[in-house]
Order: sequence, then structure tokens, then C-alpha cells
Amino acid sequence: MNLDLFDHPDFHPHWREDLCPGAAVLRGAALADESELLRAIESIARLMPFQYRATPGGYAMSVAMTNCGELGWVTDSRGYRYQATSPESHHPWPAMPDLFRTLAMRAAREVGFNDFVPDACLINRYQPGAKMSLHQDKDEVDLAQPIVSVSLGLPAIFQFGGLERSDKTQRVNLTHGDVVVWGGAARLRYHGVLPLKAGEHPLTGQYRFNLTFRKAR
Repeated sequence: MNLDLFDHPDFHPHWREDLCPGAAVLRGAALADESELLRAIESIARLMPFQYRATPGGYAMSVAMTNCGELGWVTDSRGYRYQATSPESHHPWPAMPDLFRTLAMRAAREVGFNDFVPDACLINRYQPGAKMSLHQDKDEVDLAQPIVSVSLGLPAIFQFGGLERSDKTQRVNLTHGDVVVWGGAARLRYHGVLPLKAGEHPLTGQYRFNLTFRKAR
């Protein structure tokens, strides 16, 4: 093996780490597209700025959110839901970039979900201290479709639990370029993100971005 390969700027290590049946981390799977992905996020956020939304119970979320695709996920006093327009501007969400859709479909296929075609992408922006409490993704119509989650920027600890909130969780270190896919028997497992630690990433500064792809309808 030519060890010089690992020092080449175009070399992006990529391997699969299984979490349970139906769920895996694809380490480094988004690294080859990192610059284009971040430019696309910036373009989307210019059209639909990140917002700090509130839960139906009135709690302010620490993670800022925007969306792209046919539908976007929102939360407010009316509940959790998908809708075709931004609650602030009442304009349709920006179109999902082809790169986003291609990456999500490729990752899903690698874990065995060959028919996944996302119509929604929730973009989360974390800053130090921001977190995501344990929850299930269950606002989608077809729960046979997987979730694909892409991490960019600062590292985070992803909590991956069971089908009950009280079940023991795995703590999974996610770094820039990692992609998590879960579906099938794992589709309704509880998951979340522990408070983000302070740091500085060369491409995203003090932020972590998370692209979460879903087939909402």
C-alpha cells in the first residue's frame, strides 16, 4: 500500500460503523463534498435565514433552523409539522440542491435503503451550548423511509437510544463529514445531541451544521 496516499489532499477516508440493525455511521462520507455543501447552506440561509423556534410547550430551542426542499419542518405553539412555506415569509422553501439529494440517497443505499428520495431537508445550526433533547422523528407519513443526517463543522456527541425514552443510549462521537443513517427496525429510536462544546473549525468557525434528510410525504 502506498502510504503517501493518506497525505494526498483529495484522499477522504470513509468507512461504515454499524450502530444496530438498520442504523450506521458512514464515517467521512460527506468529506469529498464539504465545500459545496457549506456554500449551499450559506445560499439557502440568505434566502431563508436561520430561526430559533419554540416547542409547542413554549420552550425556546437552542438550535437555529432553516429548511430546503418541497417541505420544511417547523415547530411553534400549533405543534410540530411539515409545511411548504416559511412561517416568517410565507414563501416556499428554497429548492433542495441536487448535491444534497444525491448525497442523501447514496448514503441511504449504503445502509440498505435503496428507494429513499428525500423531499425535505432540515438544516440545524449549533453553537457552543446548543443541544437537541432525546426525541423520535415521527412527523413523516411513511415511517418505512429512513432518516439521513450529515454532520459538518464542530464535533458533537450523538445520543442514540431505544424505542423508549428511558432506554439506555449509545454516545457516538460525530465529526466533520460523518453521515448517520437509521431506518427499518431502528427508525423510531430516540436520539439527540449533547450540548456542543466550544471550539473552532477551519471551515465553519464556532458552529456545527446538521443536514437532516427526510421523506416527509
